[in-house]
Amino acid sequence: MRKRIEELILEAGRKARAETSDEPEPQYTGDVEFPIECKVGRGLEGAVASTTKVGYVNGARGWLVYRGHNIFDLAAYSTYEETAYVLLFGALPTKSQLDEFKQELKSKRGVPAPVMEVLRQISPKTHPMSALRTAVSMLGNLDPNADDTSVEAETKVAIQLIAMFPTLTGAVARLRWNKEPLQPNPELDHAANLLYLITGDAPDELKERVLDIALILHADHGMNASTFTTMVVNSSLSDMYGSVTAGVASLKGPLHGGANERVLYDLEEIGEPENVDAWFAKADATKRKVMGFGHRVYKAYDPRARILGPLAGLLVEHHPHEAKLYKIATRLETVVCGKMAEKKIFPNVDFYAGLVYRAVGIETAMMTPIFAVSRVAGWTARALEYLGDNRIYRPRAIYTGPIHLDYRPMGSRG
Repeated sequence: MRKRIEELILEAGRKARAETSDEPEPQYTGDVEFPIECKVGRGLEGAVASTTKVGYVNGARGWLVYRGHNIFDLAAYSTYEETAYVLLFGALPTKSQLDEFKQELKSKRGVPAPVMEVLRQISPKTHPMSALRTAVSMLGNLDPNADDTSVEAETKVAIQLIAMFPTLTGAVARLRWNKEPLQPNPELDHAANLLYLITGDAPDELKERVLDIALILHADHGMNASTFTTMVVNSSLSDMYGSVTAGVASLKGPLHGGANERVLYDLEEIGEPENVDAWFAKADATKRKVMGFGHRVYKAYDPRARILGPLAGLLVEHHPHEAKLYKIATRLETVVCGKMAEKKIFPNVDFYAGLVYRAVGIETAMMTPIFAVSRVAGWTARALEYLGDNRIYRPRAIYTGPIHLDYRPMGSRG
């Protein structure tokens, strides 16, 4: 099974390179000196906030790179634990380094009892990301060394948060259904343990590997909203817990991490594969946004979607309970890409991520927390990198209001 998965990913990589071979290679000029000239749009589009060696996205060529390693290689050959190590420490680990790192993650999976008690007090109707946000904040309140903002201390916190996020997410998932949270299983690796903590069952090899790959794909992605949020908070020398709490809050939004949930809601609304054409025609006529298509950065096919699409199909072959939704999705991709080809609108990572999560046994409401389980590695890696040469973020706003208004006493205001 692992060999089949590897073949699918490498084939997706070959297809990506073939389809974008005409796009120019990026030009690297070494160190960048500030200030540099750039055109800044709404939402800081085009702004340059820092330099980084953590990750790189090339939207024209459909590239995603972590520390120099392209995402197709990492998805085919790596694991989430190894990928997290690469993001945090800058290079592939030796076998002994990886074994030590994995053991450290396993040893730090346990969550303090007061945090679990706080989660028990939260209504099951609360959005899972809100519960996760509260839990991360509570962890900071319990750490007597939380205010040590040295790179060394915050690296320890980063590793602790990477280890604990599956435990917190599993607890949130089970408490939603009035089930008792489970203790982490030290015999299972990161992805398998995450699924066990949610479902109560150790996953089969296919589910474990596909979820592991999904975590790799979501671990970092440029200066996205939640990463930038985390870095801004950390740049004030707040603390890593507060910074990641802010990152969770940012990721919750439907324009960011919550998009994968909305893709599934669209697919469920369509109902049957034969309904796709009429549904899309109506959506197009009413200017309704079709979730899971297009991206602010990518003008080529999102490389993460290239990988998750075939993996969703493989999951459906072996777990056919999601076959209908998969057929709807593939038909919708054909229709949308046919209509939007000239605009270079393609599926993004959210389009197939929800199907993958659903096929491995994760309910729709928990899909954004799964995203957070992965992205905490990228959040903390970039915050730590910036902390090494820290300068508090302080952008400007262009004032467009009046300046010389006279103050009118209360009696003359009508």
